[in-house]
Amino acid sequence: MPTHYTGDESTRRALDAYIKLSRARKVLGHRTGQLLADFGLTESQFGTLEALYFLGPMSQKDIGEKLLVSGGNMTMVINNLEKRGLVTRQRVQEDRRQFMVSLTDRGRRLVAEIFPAHAQNIVDLMGILSAEEQDHLGRLCKALGRQTREA
Repeated sequence: MPTHYTGDESTRRALDAYIKLSRARKVLGHRTGQLLADFGLTESQFGTLEALYFLGPMSQKDIGEKLLVSGGNMTMVINNLEKRGLVTRQRVQEDRRQFMVSLTDRGRRLVAEIFPAHAQNIVDLMGILSAEEQDHLGRLCKALGRQTREA
């Protein structure tokens, strides 16, 4: 659905692109979220587990920055994962305000179980685009993300 704004062309173009990007993200998020919900996970919870699985133990602050999740929300995500026995957290000795978060064996097994289906789901969803289009989309999103983060 394009914008119904009747202002200048550059504003209409920007609004139209934003609407399309937002709608695509919602559709993709809904489709990937269905699989995660089958395992009782939110997108932020799975993102946390995935980051720890592939990158190793990280501070709670670094995970939040990587996932673009606020500190308060990140605390809730980690609390819920910890209650399920999927992660542990320990205070950082050099800075007692920070926590280092690690996967438990149970968390590692869960990610190993979910990730292949999650990755295939994304491959299927993105398969509507050619390899070149996926690469181009990746570059565009990276540029857009950088620009808005620096603003």
